[in-house]
Amino acid sequence: MQNVSPSQLLDSLNWRYAAKKFDPTKKIPADTWKALEKALTLSPSSYGLQPWRFVVVDNPQTRAALRAHSWNQGQITDASQLVVFCRKLAVTPEDVQAYIDDIAKTRGIPASALDGFKGMMLGSINNPQTLGGGTGMESWTARQCYIALGVFMTSCAVLGVDACPMEGFDPVKYDEILGLRAQGYTATVLATAGYRASDDPIASMKKVRFSVEQMVKHI
Repeated sequence: MQNVSPSQLLDSLNWRYAAKKFDPTKKIPADTWKALEKALTLSPSSYGLQPWRFVVVDNPQTRAALRAHSWNQGQITDASQLVVFCRKLAVTPEDVQAYIDDIAKTRGIPASALDGFKGMMLGSINNPQTLGGGTGMESWTARQCYIALGVFMTSCAVLGVDACPMEGFDPVKYDEILGLRAQGYTATVLATAGYRASDDPIASMKKVRFSVEQMVKHI
């Protein structure tokens, strides 16, 4: 495996910013986007249960409709890609069994060898008040989406793709327009990706972050 150097990683993260204005004429190359979609699916999640769905909105008319429920933010329609990170409304015993079956098939082991792990997961989802540090199913599944969002943002930066995480939208309207609740999901957070516009004033501003010494404590 070829690794990026520490300096390359930091250069990528210093280069990235939450793009406020995208160039609508620039599209992410197909192979780059394919890698970013794969990166989404490689995101870690609690137990590995992946209680999410990533909806990539390609249709321009749909994106225009969504923009009206996103504080009319231009990124929704101007970015090359719009990803809606959706949390699963409820993780069920059937979901756990499907995951166990997938592990067994992928790793070539009997499903019975995973009985202990299965029992642990069932114990959690059957008592959702214990999930998410005691905050319940909704908070727990939402947190998983934010883990995936972090992986996506970092992956974009490493590949030289601009991105913007977005919470300024109406989840109820997104659910209606995209038909999410009928599929057992709900919109949780957004990300737009593409290439910054040359006249985006934010792009040239210095990044403002507290120092490592202030933010990182060794005990």
